[in-house]
Amino acid sequence: MPLVIALVSCQKKSEFIIENEFLSRTMSLENGKLYTKCIYNKIADKKLIPENKKEFKLRISKGTHKEGTSVELTSNDFKYVKVTKDESHIKGFLLENKEYQLQVEVTYELKNTAFYIHKFLEIKSENTITLERVDVEELEVQDAFQPYKLKQITTQSLNKIQTKPGYAPERAENTTDYKPGLGQPLYTKQSATFWGIEFPAATNFVKSNVLNCGYLWGKEIKAGETYLTYKAVVGVADDYQYIDDAFYKYIDDIRIRPLRLQVQYNSWFDFYQGVTREKFQKSAKKIYQELVIERKTKAINAYVIDDGWQDSFSDDADWSDKLWKVNTDRFDGDFKSSYELVKSQGGKLGLWYSPGCFFGANKMVKKLGEQGFESLDFSMSMAGPKYMDAFEERTLELANQGISYFKFDGVFGHLYTRAFEINGRGTPKMPQLETKGFTSTDTRLNDSKYDELKTYYLVAGTERLIDIFTKVSKINPEVFMAITNGAYLSPWWLQHVDLVWLINADDGAIGEGRSGELVYRDGVYHDIWVKENTKFPMNAIFNHEPKKVKTGESKEQFSEYLFMNLSRGTGFIEFYIKTENLSEQDWDVMAKGLKWVYDVFPTFQNVKMHGGDPRSGDVYGYCGFNNEGGYASFHNPSQTETQTYTFTLNRSMGCMTSLNRLGMSSPLENASEFGNAETGYEKTIKIILKPKEVKVLNFDRVK
Repeated sequence: MPLVIALVSCQKKSEFIIENEFLSRTMSLENGKLYTKCIYNKIADKKLIPENKKEFKLRISKGTHKEGTSVELTSNDFKYVKVTKDESHIKGFLLENKEYQLQVEVTYELKNTAFYIHKFLEIKSENTITLERVDVEELEVQDAFQPYKLKQITTQSLNKIQTKPGYAPERAENTTDYKPGLGQPLYTKQSATFWGIEFPAATNFVKSNVLNCGYLWGKEIKAGETYLTYKAVVGVADDYQYIDDAFYKYIDDIRIRPLRLQVQYNSWFDFYQGVTREKFQKSAKKIYQELVIERKTKAINAYVIDDGWQDSFSDDADWSDKLWKVNTDRFDGDFKSSYELVKSQGGKLGLWYSPGCFFGANKMVKKLGEQGFESLDFSMSMAGPKYMDAFEERTLELANQGISYFKFDGVFGHLYTRAFEINGRGTPKMPQLETKGFTSTDTRLNDSKYDELKTYYLVAGTERLIDIFTKVSKINPEVFMAITNGAYLSPWWLQHVDLVWLINADDGAIGEGRSGELVYRDGVYHDIWVKENTKFPMNAIFNHEPKKVKTGESKEQFSEYLFMNLSRGTGFIEFYIKTENLSEQDWDVMAKGLKWVYDVFPTFQNVKMHGGDPRSGDVYGYCGFNNEGGYASFHNPSQTETQTYTFTLNRSMGCMTSLNRLGMSSPLENASEFGNAETGYEKTIKIILKPKEVKVLNFDRVK
């Protein structure tokens, strides 16, 4: 699809415009200064008029470790030199600052059919400088809004999830307050625009009506070199009330791979760290026989060997010459027999794999540190040059070997503890903060005065991980990658991986019975998307479920738990099961659930959470629609009270206006009252739920 990169000169020679049918951006050159004069959201017929005449901001210095040398420069400190061209088209503007001998080229990009504009800077210095921070956008906008406001870059602090008695255990699970606030978008309310930087570790914020989209970097630009910034984006929605929908549609456009349904088996709950080749293959064969052969489901996408395959448990384990060696007492050194088996079953082989050497690999941290690799107190550094080079080499070897799913478990820490590089190994240094004697997990680092130092590490580590992920995707464009423990929720991770962990939630959902387990997990969903206003597509979440480790519960109970779990709309279904413990009835329920997911999966593109707070006992659920119909799930968390829930099939639920006739049905056996009913757009539905009951409704277009 061609780019509309030409900026068309207006009648006034000092103005230029880049536009298509969805939006336009008008730039002005006034007295040699570049600024955005107007952004016109054509689909909402709203104009955004910045009140300052600034276009970007740079913070430069002689080094992050040299106090008193930093300088902030805005576009007002640069003079226009010329327009720059790509072939015959104008693409941007070259500006210069003679005092600091800097040149900045500002470039804008717009696709013919896109509802968003990209912008980036190319920075060139005649002297070596340190670019501490770059704000690709800095605009004063009266209706600018920062949806996500939390910034908690913590090491080991713990909070308690507050739970209403009766709906989940009073002994609430410990969880962390690790919410670094990186890579979240900004919105404008009246003009219905969204903004951000296409980099997961960006820090976008609004202060005194000034919209800043940028990131800390802290690295040197050598004399004569050019640094290309990450791209900023501004996009539009037809109505601010539905701006999340527009933003997620944009994220779909830029994902490394389209949303896919990934169904897989993971060995963790089956064997924990005791997994072996024989155990793994026995379970893989059992799953294939029960689901694919006997119950005619589609072939499982992947079979995953979790923690335990690596040679890290013995006292003489040595990774000095090669990281993540295979324990050849448990598996073939090249996983040959495991590859052959899963291939014969129509699947691919996946691995648990910890960049930070957490969990079963933690014993290797001290050894690697003694051998010159950059270790932190209980993990490896994601910015350490020597370690990350070795980690990249091993990762690419595994990718070339045929590993098609990677569970990168433990990057910047795990659920309860994070570690930060504070000594400048692969990161900017800030000795003026007097961290000598601090450990990398020191609780003193929770003080906000260290936020910049910690963010520099998260930025450097994110860049290094992205570089590895990019190379893996070049080896295998169809690879599936997940980042889990120690990650943070930014939608711009999806430019590089397929899945991000449900932050601040344990892998074992606690609670009284299946209803209590649902309340635990769905309570975290409610915190993230409703209370905290996190912007991240639910369809790309790793949530550590469904789980089935024993038999004996009724078909109805397991079915309701499973379908409610699947209705969360993630495109990642990983079964955590004890394979040999399941009954014929359990396999029947699992197969039925999988067939339902395959049917409704296209609607997961637009999944939403609806209703109230699970932990308060409110009815809640999930829903998704497309042009052919949709589904909705409902859970009554109350242990004693029947509740009636009313909802309307409108745009807030994601229902399309074209769905004026919908037939209703249910994959469960407890909603027969809807069996022959019809409904449609703007119709209201009343549903009655017994205590702890789950219901699921399907809506299919009547043609």
